[in-house]
Amino acid sequence: MDNEVLILVLALATLGIVIGVALWSRARVAAAKNDPQRSAFTEHHGGAPRPNRPGTEH
Repeated sequence: MDNEVLILVLALATLGIVIGVALWSRARVAAAKNDPQRSAFTEHHGGAPRPNRPGTEH
């Protein structure tokens, strides 16, 4: 039974570390951009898809 508890504790600790590193790196990127918003790509490229070029309709 001790091994089951150890495995659970290690799994939760690993998950916590991964989430912590992800949040830390996200904060570093936001600080480097001087903008806490999400990526600018979604702001500038979030519109409707462009129409098909002539002759490429499927």
